[in-house]
Formats: sequence, structure tokens, C-alpha cells
Amino acid sequence: MLPRQLVTPARLPLLRGLQALNGWRSPRGVEVVDLGGGVRVRVHRPPASATPSPALLWIHGGGYVMGRAQQDDSLCRRFASELGIVVAAVDYRLAPEHPFPAPLDDCARGLAWLADHREVDPARVAIGGSSAGGGLAAALALLARDRGQLALVLQVLAYSMLDDRAQADPDVAEHYRIWNSKSNQWGWASYLGAADPDLAVPARRADLADVAPAWIGVGTYDLFHDENLAYAQRLRAAGVPCHTEVVPGAFHGFDLAEPTASVSTSFFASQCASLRTAFGAGAGPDAR
Repeated sequence: MLPRQLVTPARLPLLRGLQALNGWRSPRGVEVVDLGGGVRVRVHRPPASATPSPALLWIHGGGYVMGRAQQDDSLCRRFASELGIVVAAVDYRLAPEHPFPAPLDDCARGLAWLADHREVDPARVAIGGSSAGGGLAAALALLARDRGQLALVLQVLAYSMLDDRAQADPDVAEHYRIWNSKSNQWGWASYLGAADPDLAVPARRADLADVAPAWIGVGTYDLFHDENLAYAQRLRAAGVPCHTEVVPGAFHGFDLAEPTASVSTSFFASQCASLRTAFGAGAGPDAR
């Protein structure tokens, strides 16, 4: 029942409007912090946790052109509850109005705020995201390495938008849902603007050494399947530990469309297992 191409230039204003109508108020227990300049973070806390706590910065998807942090409230609450950690989801500015580097800069501001928060242990901070959010997380991991200001313990990249050169696999293209090649070309063009792709696109970066360890997950019926596995291979070749989770038959965003399906719960459990290991002592149900 899901469309093959949901996001188009003509539909973008309508889709953004529907998202705004659907998220006019926050659920209880979510703190919204305004960082200024159109950047906000939504903070999710577990029922109880040790202080200072491990933390996760989560970045929402939407092809770089749409989406809100609020769309992942349920997922962020699950991370916070399951792991006993603070989770902050960042609302970054969107392309094409705000092309690279604006969205990445906004995510970097969210990360700096989170690492400096009084409740957070800056030695146990991870980042993650899905789709375009995963692409921004990968770019943020590279930026954190280059700046040398924060040593991230893990990057969680769920069916991430990593490579503007992605080509559809003709053998499985009929199974793509939500995001196809046309959507991808437009999303990347909107995000990149006049930027140098060799700098802005994670998969084009020549040097991946010394970035944070990674968890990479993707379905076999996802446009990003090949580029995600290629990125994982390059990370390992650069000496970066990387766990991959490939879900047979899964389409783009499957875990958000059907969060209670067995493949979705297994996908989430795998992310939590890697996060728990990366955080070490003080994370997990026993910490609550």
C-alpha cells in the first residue's frame, strides 16, 4: 500500500503542512530546548538513571527536505527507557531553503549542547539517525573527528542516505517504497546546492580512519542497501569497528511503518545491543 515515491517537489509544501498539523503539541515528559537560529532539541529522559548518564543524539530523516524531530518521539522514548540514557533529537534547518552546511552545523550545535549538559557524561555520547538523518550522523561523526573536540562512542546509521551517486538495482527496484531514485536525486540536489560533494557527502570522503565505531542497518529492498554496505566495508578497511544488520525483504523505513513487526523489534534490539556495549558500565536496564 505504500507509494514508491512519496516526496516530490510538488508535494513538499503539502507534506510539510501535514507534518506541522500533526505535531502541534508535545507529549508529556519531553523537554523542548531552543538553541536559537531555528534549531531546537527534544530531550527524552528515562524514568530513572544514573547521573551523569550516557546520551544519544538522534537525527530524523526526510530526505534532507522535510521531517521534524517530533516524528521520532516514540523511537527516542524507547531508546531512553531501554538503555536508561538521555536522548536528544535535533530539529535542524531543511533544504532546499537551507542547503549544506546549515543542516550539519545545526546537528553539530545539538551535539555540543548535549555533551555539555549537566546530566550527560561527555565520555559516553553516541549519535544516530535514519535515512537522511543517518547521512547527517555519518557526516557529523567525520566532523567530530576532524575537530577533535569530542570522542563519540558509536554512530548508529539506519538505512542511511550516504552517497549522492546511488544507482537503483533493477532487480529489486520494483520493491522500493517511500524513497526511490528520483526522490534521491532531488533530495541530494536540494541539500548540496553549490557545495563540493567530496566534502559534503560522507561516502565521497577519502579518509574514514579514526571515526567513531559504527552500527549500520538496512533492508534488502532499500535503495540505500548497496551504498550502506559499501560504506561499512570502507569503514572496516580503515580500521573502524562496524556491525552490519541486513534485513531480508525490508523496505525503506520499514521499522517506522511497522514498529511492532518481528523484523522491526529485532532491528531495534540490535541497535540497543551495540549502544549498550559502546556505553559500557552504567547503561542498560540495570542502570535504572
